[in-house]
Order: sequence, then structure tokens, then C-alpha cells
Amino acid sequence: MSGPDDSGDVVELRVHGVSGASAAQVLDLQQTGQVAGDRSGGFYRPRPRYSDSTGAHGVTLEAYRWGDLPSGTVARTLAVVFLLPFMLVNVAIWMRPANPSSEATVKSLCRLLALTLTVLYVLAIAGVALDLVGWRCLASPDCLAGRSWLSWLGGRPVGLRLAVLALVPAAAIGLVWRVSCRPGRSFEAFRAPDQGSSPSRLGTVGQWDAEPLVGRLRAVHVAAAFATLDLVLLLARGAGDASPATIALTAVTGVLLTGCVGLLCTPPLMDRTPGDQRLDRVTRTLRTAAIVLTVVVVAHVLINSEPWPQERGLPGYDPTLAGLFVTQTTLLAALGVVLLRHRRWERGATPMFGLGPLVVAATGISMAVAYSAELVYRVADFLDRDVPTGEGIASGPPRAYTWAIYGFLRALLVTVIIAGLVVLLSRRGRRRAGATIVARDFPNPPAEAGPRLRQIRDAIARARFTEKLVPLAVLYGCLAGLATATTTIGLLGQFPSDVIERNVGLPADAVTFGIAFGSWVIAAIILGLIIGGIFAYRTEPYRRHIGVLWDLGTFWPRAAHPFSPPCYSERAVPELARRITYLVERGDAVLLTGHSHGSVLLAATVLQLPPQVGDRVALLTHGSPLRRLYARLFPAYVDDAALHEIGRRVGWRWVNLWRDTDPIGGWVFSPRTSPTPASTGDPAAAVDRRQRDPCDVVAPPGDSVAPPIQGHWPSESDEPFTEAVRELVQRLGGRAGPPRTPR
Repeated sequence: MSGPDDSGDVVELRVHGVSGASAAQVLDLQQTGQVAGDRSGGFYRPRPRYSDSTGAHGVTLEAYRWGDLPSGTVARTLAVVFLLPFMLVNVAIWMRPANPSSEATVKSLCRLLALTLTVLYVLAIAGVALDLVGWRCLASPDCLAGRSWLSWLGGRPVGLRLAVLALVPAAAIGLVWRVSCRPGRSFEAFRAPDQGSSPSRLGTVGQWDAEPLVGRLRAVHVAAAFATLDLVLLLARGAGDASPATIALTAVTGVLLTGCVGLLCTPPLMDRTPGDQRLDRVTRTLRTAAIVLTVVVVAHVLINSEPWPQERGLPGYDPTLAGLFVTQTTLLAALGVVLLRHRRWERGATPMFGLGPLVVAATGISMAVAYSAELVYRVADFLDRDVPTGEGIASGPPRAYTWAIYGFLRALLVTVIIAGLVVLLSRRGRRRAGATIVARDFPNPPAEAGPRLRQIRDAIARARFTEKLVPLAVLYGCLAGLATATTTIGLLGQFPSDVIERNVGLPADAVTFGIAFGSWVIAAIILGLIIGGIFAYRTEPYRRHIGVLWDLGTFWPRAAHPFSPPCYSERAVPELARRITYLVERGDAVLLTGHSHGSVLLAATVLQLPPQVGDRVALLTHGSPLRRLYARLFPAYVDDAALHEIGRRVGWRWVNLWRDTDPIGGWVFSPRTSPTPASTGDPAAAVDRRQRDPCDVVAPPGDSVAPPIQGHWPSESDEPFTEAVRELVQRLGGRAGPPRTPR
């Protein structure tokens, strides 16, 4: 902690990116530093100690480390992997267009799509527990043979089996309910003092208390989850000759589900202020009624003595699953129509073709369907013992799951093939652009620098492929939505192999093999996500690559799906604002330096600072994705108006460093090639400073390797960074002395 006698300094507050770096790495205060070589092998020396005798206007280094907020423990990391579909649908609601006339409709559709994921989650667990185990396996002596842990239920009445096994999906609902209630903390502890009145929506991120909305959404989703379980049991019970009690309970279940849908379709009602206790009581009452109804339904299934229908699968389960897929397809189509209708048709004015929410929501739904289908098929494989996978697909779980696996594999293969074509077809143009930049940066290279120049050219070409990912993402999202639509063919009792053989001529066995292969591909992807999640928590290089999607998704508060991972910006942004305000009020000036996603946190923080605080703040961003990614993905929150307001808030004491070799970061206002500030009257034109990367193409004297290509790596030790720090400190009215650590 800084002592009371440390006031009057210029404090350089560094905020790291998604790498989850340690405080020593962020501050560049390791005891040793590399003086020659590269990352594979090099020379190191002890770093000189920083003096504590710096004057009153010296730079005091301070770091804000937020890397553990979105990650935490390994268990939480794995939870994020399995809750990834929920997170994607939650992100979709924040990707809505900037047009306010479409906001309520897009919110409603995204929240309904999020609700269908909860219903799918329950149906998948119920498909395993009630359909595969309770209805099929427990009625088969071959399946029970050698399974003493399961055979105790064999031969029991069907009602008893289903009532007991209904505890499994009920426990699964309770698990996600419990997980979604974390973290249990007081939001008031992280509120920023004296919030600035920013008209920009980005300034609201982390500022508002999302817990009341999350609590209402949680109550609605829990109610819908239990109502879905009730519906599965009641449809199975009433498949033969439904009794009046079964009909009445089914009607009550329908009313509960209708109430859940109605609440989600009224965003102004759901988004009311935290003080609206009546709405909170309504949602809690709905949840309690659903739980009580589940108890009644289970008891009804247990004690009802009417004979059960004789069917291969659980009665009513297949139509319910197919009906859910029809609903998801309808909602995705409606979302696409709304987005296209409110799209701005000016050239270059619409990021991601205006389909960002549709792309991400369809991807999340596709992933959830793949998860569910794979869970059901892997359990079916386990219960079928030695039955080949292809035969199990043809005779096992619901046909809708078979179509789901086929659709997922089709979307994945088509996207991979087209991505490969895009890589090949765009390589020449990207390399040509890279060669032009290399020729400008290194006009008279020595003859031996040829291989190094080609490496730099290829690095720039790879970095420019980021722009190609946007149409590929749109393509996959549309294919994923189409894959969800094709699952409805299962209602007709058709298998993909039969339909394709009849219409295309491809042998049915080949299609069945492809679906089986797709099932194992899904299993491999899930396993890869789990392993990647573990390594992302334990290993910095994995964290740097995998953390982009992770930190991007959990940056936004839970506004669509309450079971998605908690938002860390609700703490990080107010905490940064509080610290900056404290430093300024005690007499310091603050230089904010943010790398990668850290620049986004600082942008949201600057918009929340009171005007008198912003007068003593400067901003240095490097590797910033504000324009390149966030303006494309979240047009309602990051646009020219928001970026210009950030500049005005800090008195245009803002420098943004960017490199052509960076695949994530880039320019904010102008892609100027000169590393010096522009001389025009527009202050925004002086913000961006391009860094030549690498600094040279030949090894310096005393070294054996050329300077490395930095790409997206932080640049606190580079000369352009220190020059920018020196300039901003002078503009703050201080003197750029040597950095010192706070006491």
C-alpha cells in the first residue's frame, strides 16, 4: 500500500490483458531480464533496482491484476466449459444493433433462446435418466445383467422407476441453480464513488447492479426447468388413456411455462430497478409453484395405477424434443428477420453484416445441441455394451439427436472446407499487403535479411486473417441454425442415412459411419475444451490463447441466461474507478496503461470517472481490440461516439500503440502508418501510433538472433512505450523520471 507521504506523484496504473500475468510481469519487475537471444535460448542479467529517491513528480508503478476474476479454480474453469453455450447466448444479447427501436425485440428473442437452452439441458438429463435408463434399460434383462448398482430397480413398477429416476434431472437443476448463485458477495463493496454521467452505453458496464435481474431470470429458468421435467413425466403418463388428474396437471404445467415465456417477453418489466419487490415476489412465486408442482407430479406418477403404454422409447419424449428444436429454429429465424430489418445499409456501417446476435446465439445453441446429443449417445453406447456405434445410432436414442449430430458435423465440415479455401484464396493478397508494409518499414535491408523479411511478411499476413473470420463466423452461425432446423425432420420418423440415400444416392452405411464419426468428433471437442480449460488455468501460454473467448464472454453481465458464468467487470470496473478516484483526490496524476483486453476495462472505467478526476488522467493503450473487435461485435456499446467521449474525458491525453503483426489489437481512430502523431487539428488523429515490428531485421552487435516479432505481446519494455509514457507524463504536468515501486 502507498503511504500518506507518496502524494503528488504520477502513478502509472497498468492493467494486463487476457494472459493472466502476475503482478511482477505486469510491472516488468522480475529480478532478471533478457539482454540477448530469444525465447528459446538467451542471455539474462540481474535487473537494476529501482530507486526510491525519485522526486515528487516521478512515475510510481502500480498494477491491477484481474486475471483470476474470470478464471479462479480448476473446478470453476471446467464449469465454464460446460456452461459455454449459456455464456454464448448471454453474449448475444449484448451484440444487439445500435438501433434502439430493435432493442426490446432482440432482448426478448435472446432471452427466449436462452430459456430453450435450459429446457434442452433438462431434456438431455431426462433423456438419459428417464428414457434410456428408466424406460429402456430397466425393462431389459440384457441391459441389467452384471449391473448390480442398477438391477435393484429392475422389475419394479414403471411409475416407481420413473419417480425415483426423476430425482436425477431434479438434482441437475439444483446443481446449476446453486452454481448460478455464486459468487455470494455484496455488490455495494465494489461500487465506484460519484459516478460520471456518461451517455455512452459502454459507461454502464460494471456500473449497475445486475443481481436483481439475474435473480429474476434465475427464478424464471428454474421454474421452466422443473416445468419441463413435469411435462416429460405427464406426457409419458398420459400417452395411453389420460386421467382427469393427468390432464389437469398438464394444463397447470402449460400455464407455468406460458408465464415464464410471458415474463421474458417483457424486457421493460424484467429490467426494472432493484427496488421493485412485487416483480421479485412474482418470479419467486412462479419458481416455488413449479417446485411444488414437481412434487405433486412425481407423486401422481408413483401412485397412479393405470397401465403404461408399451412403446420402444419413453412416450412423448421424442415429440417434445423435436418440438423444442422447432421452437429454436423459429426463434432464430425471427431474430434474423429483426436484425436484417433494422440493419443500417450504409457501406461499412454494419459490423458482422448486422447478424452478430444471430451468429453467436446459433453457435451457442448448436454447441448445446451437440453436448446434449453426445451425452445421450455416449450413455446409450455404455448401456448397449457391445452393440456397434452405427447400429446403436440406428436403433437407439431419439431421431432428433441423430439429426442434430448430422447437422453439427455438416456445419463444421462446410465451415472448415470454406475456411481452407479462404486461407488459400486470400493468401496472395495478404502476403502482397505484408510485403508492401515490409518494404516500407525496411527500405534498404542487407542481403542476408531475406528469410527474416519473409517471416515478417507472413506474420503480417496471418494477422490480417482476423478480418476474414467475420464472414466465416456468419457462415457457421447460419449453418448451425440450419442444422437446428433439420432436426425437425425427426418428427417424420426419418433417419439421415435413409433420406440422403434416397435423395442423393450416397450409401446409408456411409452416412451412418459419418454420423458415428461426428459423435466422436463432438466427444473430442468436449475433451479438448476440458483439457484446454485446465491448462488455461495452470499454464500462461494456454491462458493467453484460450482466454480471449473466455474473458470476452464473462466481461458482460448476465442479462439473458442466469446460468452463464458470472461477470467480472461488475467488480473490476468499479474497483478501478474507485482506485483512480482515490489517487487523484489525494493529489496524484494517473497514467492508465492497458494491454489488450485491459484497454477495454480502462475504456469502460474512464467513462465512469467524474469530470474533475478525468482532468488528472491520461490513457496509454497497446494491443487494443477496441476498434478491431469490440466495435464490430458490440456496436451498441463501442462506436465512434463512445471512443471520442473517452478521448474527451481524458482531455485527449491518449496514445494507442499498434502493430501490423498483431492479430487482435489495432488502431482506434486512424490507420496511419507514421509512428509520429498527426499534425491535423483533430485531436483523435494524434491518438494512434503505429509501431514497426520487429524493430530491426538483423541481429544487433553482441547478439546472435534478430529482434523477435512481438505480435500481440505486451510492450512495456519497448522504446515506443517508454517514449509514450514520457510524453503523457509531461502532458499531465509531471516529469518522467525513472519508475519506482510504491511503498
